[in-house]
Amino acid sequence: MKIFGIKTSGTLAVCLLGLLALAQPGRIVAQATASIHGHVQNAIGIPVTAGEVRLTTDRNPAASNRKFEYTFPLDSSGNYKGDGIKPGNYAAGLYVSNNHVDEVPAPLAAGEDKTVDLDMSRKEYIDKMSPAEREQMEEVKKANATAMAANAKIENLNALLKASQAANRAGNFDVAAKNMTDATAAKPDEPILWDVLGDAQLGQANAAAKTAHDNKTTDASVPDKYAAAIASYQKALTLNAASAKPSTDTAGVVNNQLGQALGKLALLGQPDKLKDSSAAYEAAAKADPTKAATYYFNEGATLFNANAMDDAAVAADKAIAADPTKADAYYIKGQALIQKATVDPKTNKITAPPECIAAYQKYLALAPTGPHADEIKGILQGIGESVTTTYKAPKK
Repeated sequence: MKIFGIKTSGTLAVCLLGLLALAQPGRIVAQATASIHGHVQNAIGIPVTAGEVRLTTDRNPAASNRKFEYTFPLDSSGNYKGDGIKPGNYAAGLYVSNNHVDEVPAPLAAGEDKTVDLDMSRKEYIDKMSPAEREQMEEVKKANATAMAANAKIENLNALLKASQAANRAGNFDVAAKNMTDATAAKPDEPILWDVLGDAQLGQANAAAKTAHDNKTTDASVPDKYAAAIASYQKALTLNAASAKPSTDTAGVVNNQLGQALGKLALLGQPDKLKDSSAAYEAAAKADPTKAATYYFNEGATLFNANAMDDAAVAADKAIAADPTKADAYYIKGQALIQKATVDPKTNKITAPPECIAAYQKYLALAPTGPHADEIKGILQGIGESVTTTYKAPKK
């Protein structure tokens, strides 16, 4: 019989010690029973979880008609237990698929609860192996050691990942960037590590840009910080696309973040990046249509902030098509189209495009107390338009 490919041979010598139950003449005395429990592991220390431990007083494990008084199954941890056992000089044998694998002495006295382990890493068992079996065992040990080292590495990376995600949420971008730089160096082929690194770098860039803006100064390092985030996001996308099972969620989320980073570079004097930003948002929506409305809205907002009003209105329409109840998309559309309002030089009357008015009215219908409601009402009143409140949002 083999356990992980290692054969066993021979039997163990067991001493025969008879136990007699004594009773007083004329009385029937109930004999106390025994209990047994133990753990079974193979020659490299791994629990054996398939099989059973059998108790027998028959000392010939090779016999085809060997009789067993008790049988106890192994659990998922390689443990077994049994009670109600008649005292006796037993041998505990391990059987897997009805084949004898190992055996140890297991004498049980009345009232005893005995631990009997079958540990095949013991010298006695190893000495019985053939040279080929020992060689195979050593190969398995090496493979297991490699696997354990790999698992330890993964556990460490998972810990770094969770800590970095928490740091990003808390705004501790320097900590997250340091952790993820170490993580990507240790495992450079994992997309999510590059994604979280990109988030940390994008956070660093945004923080530096805000500080410069608040201080009314210029920080020459800001474009490079955005470029670093872009490179990390692109690395994540490349690895995800090359994986056996590319994640549509990863492709959507990372492209969305990439669009934001590229859009920020466009605002810093690199207008050619605006087209790349839109392409990233479009790729995000295509990869994950369930979040298309959000990705198209983000595209529209980025384009609006870059003063690309016509393109912003187009992106807003895409967001509305993906989710007609997304109020903020109507706001972006209205804001983009209000730029096309005209003024009559004779009357000074302002006339906004009908689509602009409709977009504003839809926003108010969907979000009458939304963050932009008062602003929109002021715009409509300023150009002499009434505020429509009868529109009802369609039920989802």
